[in-house]
Amino acid sequence: MAETSSSIVAHEVRQFASHARDWWDPRGSEAMLHKLNPVRLAYIRDWIDQHWSLDEHSRRPLEGKSALDVGCGAGLLAEPLARLGAEVTAIDPAQELIDAAREHAAGQGLAIDYRAAAVEEVGQEFDLVTAMEVIEHVADPEQFVRSLAARLAENGLIFLSTPNATGWSKLVTVTLGEGLGFVPKGTHDFDKFIAPERMRTLLHGAGLKCLDFEGIAWTPTRGLHLSDDLSLNYLVVARRG
Repeated sequence: MAETSSSIVAHEVRQFASHARDWWDPRGSEAMLHKLNPVRLAYIRDWIDQHWSLDEHSRRPLEGKSALDVGCGAGLLAEPLARLGAEVTAIDPAQELIDAAREHAAGQGLAIDYRAAAVEEVGQEFDLVTAMEVIEHVADPEQFVRSLAARLAENGLIFLSTPNATGWSKLVTVTLGEGLGFVPKGTHDFDKFIAPERMRTLLHGAGLKCLDFEGIAWTPTRGLHLSDDLSLNYLVVARRG
């Protein structure tokens, strides 16, 4: 069956494109993503080291491997993946974000293949596929996960992160996060949040085996950090089943 561009929701694209100019400002509209990024990277680094038996002290453990970052925004995750040695392709449907990503990467001397595209438009397979805080913004999560799985090479890893579908997540992410201006208003729709049980079902339906769930929790003393508590936000890693 031919794929469709099910991941694209026009008003979501416009929402994120409007923040392109200050995406890289750690105090700007995407400040929360700047806080999330080190937490995600720590999780990814731990799993790639385990999965491929890599040297945990290596500065470029992904040398010789390919990575696809889906919904890359202006490149907050794509750039660290490139620094870790991966040959990175990074896609986002918002041309404004891709333009900002290319400009920033050029200033850092990084060669990243940025494309204004949906995942369904990417033809090749990758050792590493990431989609961070993306699935809650797509039109059809089931089709989206199948499209991600279709881009995953044998023995590859796929990582997703997303808010949990809990009252605590709604309070922190929507009511307080957007209400107090920590996150731009209109960023989230709680009805599209995905619980881990549903995520596991989506992954299984796409022929993927879930390897681990890890929570991203928040406390006043530690800020955002990896945790066994999945109630706010979580990461998941999977491979071909």
